[in-house]
Amino acid sequence: LSSSQNDVVLLEKTDLADGSTWHAAGSVTGYHPGLNVRLLHHDSLKLYAQLKAKGKELNYHQCGSIRLAESTQRLDEYGVQASRAAWYGYPTKVISLEEVVRLCPTIDPRGILGGLYTPHDGHIDPSSLTMALADEAKSYGAKLLTHTKVTGLAPADRNTWTVETDRGTITCRHVVNAAGFWAQEVGRMVKGLPELPLIPAHHQYCKTEPVPELEKHDLEMPVVRDPEGSYYIREERNGFLVGPYEHAERMKQQENWVNGVPVDFGKELFESDLDRIAPHLEVAMHRFPAFEHAVIKRIIAGPIAYTPDVLPLLGPVPRAPGLWLASGFSYGITQGGGAGRFLAHWIRHGTPLYELSEADPARFGVWADRVFTAAKARESYGMNTSLVLPKE
Repeated sequence: LSSSQNDVVLLEKTDLADGSTWHAAGSVTGYHPGLNVRLLHHDSLKLYAQLKAKGKELNYHQCGSIRLAESTQRLDEYGVQASRAAWYGYPTKVISLEEVVRLCPTIDPRGILGGLYTPHDGHIDPSSLTMALADEAKSYGAKLLTHTKVTGLAPADRNTWTVETDRGTITCRHVVNAAGFWAQEVGRMVKGLPELPLIPAHHQYCKTEPVPELEKHDLEMPVVRDPEGSYYIREERNGFLVGPYEHAERMKQQENWVNGVPVDFGKELFESDLDRIAPHLEVAMHRFPAFEHAVIKRIIAGPIAYTPDVLPLLGPVPRAPGLWLASGFSYGITQGGGAGRFLAHWIRHGTPLYELSEADPARFGVWADRVFTAAKARESYGMNTSLVLPKE
């Protein structure tokens, strides 16, 4: 928005990158099993590459990624996804077991039939990315006000909104609710609108000390995703970073936050629960024997706001002209850059950049109450790595 010569103000209640951003694992991928959501991913990766080319300090590793296949059904799925990716122009290919081993020398190949390789994927430091985006926005004239709490939000008339803050009042034509797991509270400020279907979930990942098997290789291994084991693993400073997605019955939601997020929560974490993710870590240890002998130095457990279908709320709020949503991103780093482009185009030109009904906030109604949201988000989280059949 700021690049189009609009007056843009960002309001942040604490510091930039607080909330769910600073503790994110930072994996980025152009892959998505759906048809159009992947365009958010593609635009994000293009933007991050452009920022890196401008000399921004991003700590951006484009090491590629591999999704492992341990069944012919999974290989068939990857064939479909590679075909779809080719149609969108994003390099993706099915690779053999030999190629998987060549790219990941530390992997135990037993049981693997092949994989899906996306060479332009990788990972990025979320905090440095946030600062690079902020710096770019400021260069176009955007104002970024940190430690500014929004205390009220209401339509002044059909074309104007009034935003009350603890530093004064702002009048504007458009308001974007991109408040992460505070989005529900911001939404409640507008009278007459249904509650946003969001619930924070705990996501955990661990980091290890450096391991000799990684230190002796010059090339960084790709980010590896094991759908049967339901985890991802990558290098982090010559050690491993491993993040599982628990099954529905084991994952944890922060249900008491539905009534309100703690006022002082900004850069805090939850207490870790290694037992909850241990089954997935054990699978990762069998697949990567070097991880079994590594020393875990830290377990990160932080909140991520989930919608019932694990897709974002991106677009105009029904019956509230000028109010927009950019919330509920379960893959915020991967989708953030593309979501910004998508929403900015819609606000500026009055039409969306492309068809993205999967993320339309209007797909949920008053029927998506707290009970439904919690139950469906739990189910969707547990199906994170499930097999996706054609036409699903």
